Amino acid sequence: MHASLIKDFGIRKPKIAVLGLNPHTGENGAIGDEEIKSIIPAIHKAKETMMVYGPYSADGFFGNNTQSQFDGVLAMYHDQGLIPFKTLAFGGGVNFTAGLNFVRTSPDHGTAYDIAGKQIADESSFREALYMAIDVYRKRQLLEEISSNPLAFSPMKKERG
Repeated sequence: MHASLIKDFGIRKPKIAVLGLNPHTGENGAIGDEEIKSIIPAIHKAKETMMVYGPYSADGFFGNNTQSQFDGVLAMYHDQGLIPFKTLAFGGGVNFTAGLNFVRTSPDHGTAYDIAGKQIADESSFREALYMAIDVYRKRQLLEEISSNPLAFSPMKKERG
């Protein structure tokens, strides 16, 4: 996620929130110890090189708009992240798959085969997915350009010899 926020979205120092796995992030081990045993140590390790915060209790995180303070939110499982995402952004949200060597986006509603061709679909999310794919492609090109060796041989320059 960290690498994708830099490479694909041009965010130089992304700020990432991590949601807990258990309700109320385990209540200090009373209703689950995954936060204590795994999640908190992983966050501390990540903080050595990244701005990572949490774990946050998933049920209150989105309810009080805490997500607006971060560039990315890492959910522990599919519905924990996608239910609030779709509730907040349905119709204009974009599903983006990070970590691929090609750009992959899709509308927040998925394929919508059940309404395809019936002239009832709202194209807004598809349009946003297309625009995001173009933006991510351009960000990747820009990063490649600014990261390349400016002293490398160019056919426009004459070789000395």
